[in-house]
Amino acid sequence: MKLSSEEVRHIAELARLKITPEEETLYAGQLSAILEYAERLARVDTSGIPPTASVLPLTAPLRPDEPRSPMVTRDLLANATRTQDNRFQVPPVLDLPD
Repeated sequence: MKLSSEEVRHIAELARLKITPEEETLYAGQLSAILEYAERLARVDTSGIPPTASVLPLTAPLRPDEPRSPMVTRDLLANATRTQDNRFQVPPVLDLPD
């Protein structure tokens, strides 16, 4: 599918991009090549391939959930910017009325 300069300008406008005439020509060629490749992929017969969500095997990369002793509070707060009474101190997120 070959894109016209007008279509490239329209796409740039939708993306809120200011492009020069040289970029317009460059992007027209690049976008056209991408669309032509997508058309080629759409023509590939995939009727014998079952639909999948991923090509990777379904395995849980997590460690087993086993109880362990908790971390020491001092170690947890070691890299905190500000603390108060053994807690993280952060600025308020919401300004609530009194």
